[in-house]
Amino acid sequence: MNDAEISAAATLEPVADVAHRAGIPAEALIPYGHYMAKVDTSRLTAGSTGANGPADGAPTGGPGSSPRRTGRVVLVTGTNPTPAGEGKSTVTVGLVDGLNLLARADDAPGSWAGKTAMAALREPSLGPVFGMKGGATGGGYAQVVPMENINLHFTGDFHAITSAHNLLCALIDNHLHRGNELRIDPRTIAVKRALDTNDRSLRQTVIGLGGRTEGVPRESGFEITVASETMAVFCLATDLEDLKDRLSRIIIGRTYDRQPVTVGDLGLHGAQGAMAVLLKDALKPNLVQTLGGSAAFVHGGPFANIAHGANSITATNTARQLADVVVTEAGFGADLGGQKFMDITAVAGGFPPAASVLVATVRALKLNGGMALGDLDHRTEAGEQPHLQALEAGVANLARHIGNMAAYGVPVVVAVNRFPQDTEAELEWLTSWCARRGVPAAVADVWARGGEGALEVARRLVEVLPAEGEESGWHSLWTEDMTVAQRIEAVVTQIYGGAGVEYTAAARAQLDQLVAEGWDHLPVCMAKTQYSFTDDPSVLGAPEDFTVMVRELALRPGAGFVVALTGSVMTMPGLPRTPAADSMDVDPHGNVTGLF
Repeated sequence: MNDAEISAAATLEPVADVAHRAGIPAEALIPYGHYMAKVDTSRLTAGSTGANGPADGAPTGGPGSSPRRTGRVVLVTGTNPTPAGEGKSTVTVGLVDGLNLLARADDAPGSWAGKTAMAALREPSLGPVFGMKGGATGGGYAQVVPMENINLHFTGDFHAITSAHNLLCALIDNHLHRGNELRIDPRTIAVKRALDTNDRSLRQTVIGLGGRTEGVPRESGFEITVASETMAVFCLATDLEDLKDRLSRIIIGRTYDRQPVTVGDLGLHGAQGAMAVLLKDALKPNLVQTLGGSAAFVHGGPFANIAHGANSITATNTARQLADVVVTEAGFGADLGGQKFMDITAVAGGFPPAASVLVATVRALKLNGGMALGDLDHRTEAGEQPHLQALEAGVANLARHIGNMAAYGVPVVVAVNRFPQDTEAELEWLTSWCARRGVPAAVADVWARGGEGALEVARRLVEVLPAEGEESGWHSLWTEDMTVAQRIEAVVTQIYGGAGVEYTAAARAQLDQLVAEGWDHLPVCMAKTQYSFTDDPSVLGAPEDFTVMVRELALRPGAGFVVALTGSVMTMPGLPRTPAADSMDVDPHGNVTGLF
């Protein structure tokens, strides 16, 4: 069966039962049908804990109050993505089910017996769902469900974010049309409209055509919703007040004398209040379940190549109140989502990661080692040695990612996500390679076996987790006094393995402006191709002595960082030659076909 068939055949628990087992009181649950719900975090009380009973010092407020329960955060990241497949979301879901199985096993490690784990994942964007990447609910028997609902409209969060963002754009253009009291220079307006669909034709547009009654003509464009600053603010906000404060700081453009104009400057009291009206319900995290019966929060969804790539802080901190370990996933490879989680999300959320699980596949490493995609599935006795040679050549990509995550001061476990084409010789070679380097590793057979297939990875993880109450060794790559240029340099040289950074003339001028206006010590969100350590997607493996070209620096004070756009990465993707949408349909009974 495929993913959709496995999901459709599953018997799901009512979401009220999932919530009860997780320690969520009935008054905090807002059901969306039978199997999905939002959680009103303001109604989580001191007695709201997971299956282990009340925790000492459990908070009485929502997740923005920095919960005192010691739910530890484990980051799942991976090697650079390839067409061969990696499966971070699948491993994340399987690992959570595996941890919960292990806690109930007769031979459970003493430190883990009776403990609980929850997942905290991003919501899927409709762009990849109908494009080429697919959904974000895992796969096989390691899925969050109901898969079809989550991958499509879910609880409407992305529609709310899109609407709030586009409301802001409408208010900006209305301000121009009504006399432009703030003297905004239309040429400087940086906020583009958003759409949760891949549409290259909307990257550059002209708006306001049709005469004096139709608005002020100007050049503009669209970006995909997950790349918008509104999405970043939504995911980084700790509560509703923090959301409004962050929204108010978004710079929408500049006056004719180059002074910044913010969302808080629009209207009588700023536009952040109206935006928050559309976002107040969406900000409540979404509760669903895994096929193995574990509770999971799925909330927020910025891409990791053009945004910070992690689920909402609200969801992660809510899960920390309810479980002993929260397993979360950052988008794309450890050089993108992993780095941003360690340096941006963990800092903003106040949850130092306790460990990192790095997902690798034999197939992807062989591709990084020079084997052609079409040769990966060829299996002959005579051809076995070339496969092992390609694996040996490609493992340098994994080695760099391991070193990068370990440099943050957290233990690293490698999960080798098994594919049907993998041979035992290849799996043994890869796990032995990790063992020789002192890195715990195990095969994760989660697509086929769900949580049962993650038990060995779960054991390796429990073995390296800091003792309960023990401080994590995590530390950021950056120090507070580092400048934007120094932060970019550190990422390029220490994470990517490059030799240095180059700037276009425009980016250099923007860097000078950041310094002049006092924004020079903000974190940096690198926007880079996900396929390579470099800014060139065709360069695989673990290249060295390259430079990264920064073509633009975009100030995002609401999110609290500067976006550095490198190479040719775009904030509005296009559809592939054969989009996934071509295979989708719905029958007269409402059953969707062709969805994975």
